[in-house]
Amino acid sequence: MSSEIEANRSIIGIPLGDIAGIGPEIVVMALAQPNVYQTAKPLVIGEAGALRRALRITGLNLELRILVDPAQGQYQHGAIDLIDLANVDADQVAFGQVQATAGRAAYEFIENAVERCQAGQIDALATTPINKEAFKAAGVHDIGHTELLGRLTGTADPLTMFQVFNLKVFFLSRHVSLAGAIRLVTRQRVLDYLQRCAEALETLGIPQPRLAVAGLNPHGGEHGLFGAEEGRELEPAIADACALGINVTGPIAADSVFHLALQGSFDAVLSLYHDQGHIATKMVDFQRTIAITLGLPFIRTSVDHGTAFDLAGKGVANPLSMVEAVRLAAIYAPVYQQNRVD
Repeated sequence: MSSEIEANRSIIGIPLGDIAGIGPEIVVMALAQPNVYQTAKPLVIGEAGALRRALRITGLNLELRILVDPAQGQYQHGAIDLIDLANVDADQVAFGQVQATAGRAAYEFIENAVERCQAGQIDALATTPINKEAFKAAGVHDIGHTELLGRLTGTADPLTMFQVFNLKVFFLSRHVSLAGAIRLVTRQRVLDYLQRCAEALETLGIPQPRLAVAGLNPHGGEHGLFGAEEGRELEPAIADACALGINVTGPIAADSVFHLALQGSFDAVLSLYHDQGHIATKMVDFQRTIAITLGLPFIRTSVDHGTAFDLAGKGVANPLSMVEAVRLAAIYAPVYQQNRVD
């Protein structure tokens, strides 16, 4: 590997997630691929026993290189660089079951990774799946990665963006009911998100981004025939954003706006609720859909699938999403660090 490439690779922290699920398996399978090391220096934050178990299950012959400091890592294909927290006995954690011990360990993996990011030891995170029920059993009250990362870094309401190929999608709301999500479609909230989405895209190196807002109702409401939210909340918010110099179009009916963005008409779409944007991106390519958290002091990417308890321990999980998460984290980390304004 040339010295120029070596100097430009970012250290990407990979907290191991819930070890009762497929996280350890997709990590070792991803790090068995030489191309991962072309752009990134992957560093696992987890537990050595869980990785050794995953290596046995997958039949992979990779060395474990246990570090105290990320600066000690060699980050070369053939060995996995690991910060071993030794905080759980992997042999006592059964696959495919909600367990408090696994939930507590997953929390501690993330907490340690965040601390290292904030200390400047790691450039970005690429996270693996956690289980919300295991978190709850362990006494962790955050309902997901995004909320946990926001709390640990003191970031109010971080932005979630999905990316699959060149389609980028933001979410006006995430883990709320559909009825609750509709109540959140307000002029002020949409304007606030459009401002933040534009700023977030600029931190990713997209100057003067082109945004679109998805419609809420069928056919974008058909001028009030199928719903009033477009005319009452969305159109005024979009006008307000345009008056502030933001390049935004809409609302555009949700059955076409994501296709238009995928074709290059827009840099990103503001989806109005969780499933609206999830379905659109995952139908393009489920495995390559990556969640990106913006607004934190560092960039965070994530696989966009769960712990897959039904597949855990079988060595059949697909690591493509993990590979893509590490790749995007490595691509975006230096740009984000350069453009982010505290």
